[in-house]
Amino acid sequence: MRLYLASTSPARRALLAQTGIEPVLVDPGVDEDAAVAAHEATLGRRLTGPELVSLLAVAKASAVADAAVAGRGVDGFVFGGDSAFEVDGTLYGKPHDPEVARERWRQMLAVGGGTLWSGRCVLDRRADRPGTGDGTAHRPGGAGRAGTVPPGRQVPTSTAGDGLIAEVTPGGSAMVADGDRVAAVDSAVLTFADDVSDDEIDAYVASGEPLEVAGAFTIDGRAAAYITRIDGAPSAVVGLSLPVLRSMLLRGFGATWHDLWSM
Repeated sequence: MRLYLASTSPARRALLAQTGIEPVLVDPGVDEDAAVAAHEATLGRRLTGPELVSLLAVAKASAVADAAVAGRGVDGFVFGGDSAFEVDGTLYGKPHDPEVARERWRQMLAVGGGTLWSGRCVLDRRADRPGTGDGTAHRPGGAGRAGTVPPGRQVPTSTAGDGLIAEVTPGGSAMVADGDRVAAVDSAVLTFADDVSDDEIDAYVASGEPLEVAGAFTIDGRAAAYITRIDGAPSAVVGLSLPVLRSMLLRGFGATWHDLWSM
């Protein structure tokens, strides 16, 4: 069974590869800033962390699901993901600029840590999925049910009625299944070392590593030495929560993790 990854992230591909899954990487081509700005203009307010990452995860997966890949339609599951780091009520994406990254690290260290929000979306585009071509609607298999996260706790969604996940307890996760789509938000609370110096910050920023990653750090790179504690799935901090993805496939579509293994 094929997994299409709506991302060109080497870290996400490597994370899947080490579990036995070789995804098809596809650039979703989503203008993230424009998508967020348009949604916030509609709501008349800023998006919460869970809303923002679930919005972009759905947008990325949807862009790939309806596209032609190597001249052919998609046949398999499509995964889209996005992350944002929240520090003291402020959401941070990729800093891009060295001075922005440097100042962000000073803020994060002053507070002591933050919450990494990870949005996830899986779309079922299997050519032989249940309900395809017989006039019946596909419904999720497994334990997934629209509007719930197993074992049955109600999941708050956006007040705008757009199905985005609005609230998740820091360090926890939530999932919503709806037809051929399952969306989820996972989170991890990170604690930074309390003795990181300005020289260390300057050296890390100069490496270029923090410029194009959410929150200006990577747990699987040079910043690992500055992070003392993670409450949540470590893989979520890398960019793809493997336990949540497994649960989405199983509870949403009745698909097992080993179905995706490259044999």
